[in-house]
Amino acid sequence: MERPARERSFYDAPVKDGEMLTILRESAEDRRLSRSEKKALRAVVEDAGLDRAALSRFRRHAFVLARELASSGRESAQILDWLEDTVKALTPREEARRAEVHFSPGEDCLRAIVANMNAAREQIDICVFTITDDRISAAIVEAAARGVALRVVTDDDKAFDRGSDIARLDARGIEVRVDGEPSHMHHKFAIFDRRILLTGSYNWTRSAASVNDENLMLVDEPRLVGRFAEHFERLWSRYR
Repeated sequence: MERPARERSFYDAPVKDGEMLTILRESAEDRRLSRSEKKALRAVVEDAGLDRAALSRFRRHAFVLARELASSGRESAQILDWLEDTVKALTPREEARRAEVHFSPGEDCLRAIVANMNAAREQIDICVFTITDDRISAAIVEAAARGVALRVVTDDDKAFDRGSDIARLDARGIEVRVDGEPSHMHHKFAIFDRRILLTGSYNWTRSAASVNDENLMLVDEPRLVGRFAEHFERLWSRYR
């Protein structure tokens, strides 16, 4: 039976393309992308030298397959999971940007901060108005114990507030600098391993998690990370 015109160009492709499309169709019929299929797709993306146009074509074909399955009444949740996994596998790592947003009250923001502390391997630069949440401070101390290079910039007035953990961090040998100026150093951001930026209104306090309406955003967009890193270096040089 002749294939629909919209799909003919996919199947009338070079052998390498044909192998890719076979993987896509077989995994779509199963409504899941197995570990071996993910590895196969990733190998093609990373090793076969496919250009952006080819990858875009395969991603479009994944959507074609997903629409076909959805129109046949198959389980929509499983189809969406397959489509998400497939699109990720067909996206070059340098294009797979991270973007998250979290809100409080609740512990989503806290968990995001602690998780990135725990995941850091080389360097963490912290620039926050105040730190009074012992759970965050414990994660900072643990990161330092793993050998992660840590620097903290904070506000001088808040550094000596009751409940502040700044003196504790300083006593652990973590480099801390305070602004020492009449105005407040009111930033709330951190940079992990020079590639992940965390920023937002969220104060690193227990009340921010328990009662305040706050927000927190994580991105790994290089231009944004770079701008914040430059500003951190300016503050680090300015304060003592």
